[in-house]
Amino acid sequence: MHYDVAIIGGGPGGSATAIAAARAGLRVLLCEKAPYGRDKVCGDGLTPRAIAALNELQIDHSIAHRIDGLRMIAGKKQRELAWPTTDRFPNHGGVWPRNRFDNHLLDVAIAAGAEVRFECEALPLIEDGRAVGVVVGAEEIRASLVVLASGAQGAAAKMLGAVRDPNETFGLAIRAYVPSPRHAERHLEACLSLRDEHGTPVPGYGWMFPAGDGTVNIGVGALSTMKGFKKLNLNTLLDQYRSLVKESWSLGEYIDKPRAWRLPMSCVRRHGPGWVAIGDAAGFVNPMNGEGIDYALESGMLAIECFVHNPATASADYDRLVGERFDAFLRTGRRFSFIIGHPWLLRPGLRVAVGTQSAADITLAVMGNLIDSNTPGAAGRVMRFADTALRLADPLLRATRAKA
Repeated sequence: MHYDVAIIGGGPGGSATAIAAARAGLRVLLCEKAPYGRDKVCGDGLTPRAIAALNELQIDHSIAHRIDGLRMIAGKKQRELAWPTTDRFPNHGGVWPRNRFDNHLLDVAIAAGAEVRFECEALPLIEDGRAVGVVVGAEEIRASLVVLASGAQGAAAKMLGAVRDPNETFGLAIRAYVPSPRHAERHLEACLSLRDEHGTPVPGYGWMFPAGDGTVNIGVGALSTMKGFKKLNLNTLLDQYRSLVKESWSLGEYIDKPRAWRLPMSCVRRHGPGWVAIGDAAGFVNPMNGEGIDYALESGMLAIECFVHNPATASADYDRLVGERFDAFLRTGRRFSFIIGHPWLLRPGLRVAVGTQSAADITLAVMGNLIDSNTPGAAGRVMRFADTALRLADPLLRATRAKA
């Protein structure tokens, strides 16, 4: 059987692609290597941008715990801010644990008419340099477009050349679930002033994401630009952060063993003849917060828009359009991560980030993935200025980056 679209990976990006394709009348195959009901290690947070994407997909997200804003903590400074109301994004986000969120999207994809195979590890089928389908075991399955939605880059990505740029930033994060009487709060909490066990400031943050189900998702993340990153013990960092918030959140013990994961933040190649990469597989992760669900949803839908418009040029059109939408902001974030990798620059930077209401509003927009090439107002102007300034400073930033 020949499919219009074959998707490798059943996370939010892969499901969004399948939903959009099936609703467009395309013949769709989605291959997910894990069984139905699998969990995915994640912070579980949905930004207002992600909610907007779910609205576009006509996904009922009322089951998610509603989040109205972000509480940012930097040292002794604390600001609690509401998500802004804009023409593009709603003024609320959510927390939706991935073992339920991903399965819900897969159910919608199946209901829309997509064929979904679980416990099915697919690799791209390549002929004369072109992806012409997928290989599952000994079976060759033909498709006009292959969508790489396999998250952090693995075997399929290596075959297509969609690998992380070794010279760019990446991140590591760890999370666990703990019971808390504050599980129904409507604000996320982010501590921007983390330190490791040696007292070294960590470019990253600790989070408390109330899930509304009796638990909170507690986690920490760090960028590879910090000195000593390779020796960073995530379990120790999480335990230290938990000790800081244990009293204020009345935390119980970890419900399960903390689990860590890698955050790709770049991609050498995100399209080619017959294929495109979306979401994490394309490196679409905000270096300032480690968030990428919204980008995965958007890029999946955009890939199908391009294919429906013109299958022959879909890959190149997709690469151009996602570049116009995401590249400037994500590139700026990666370059900025080189700066905050230095402790003596990170500390004053944090004071600036939450020091005034105007600065905090921009920080909120960054942490909420609300900035891109179309963002109006002060946040958009700051992003465009930063993109230009950091582009000029890029050689110096790389030459003086902290040694991992």
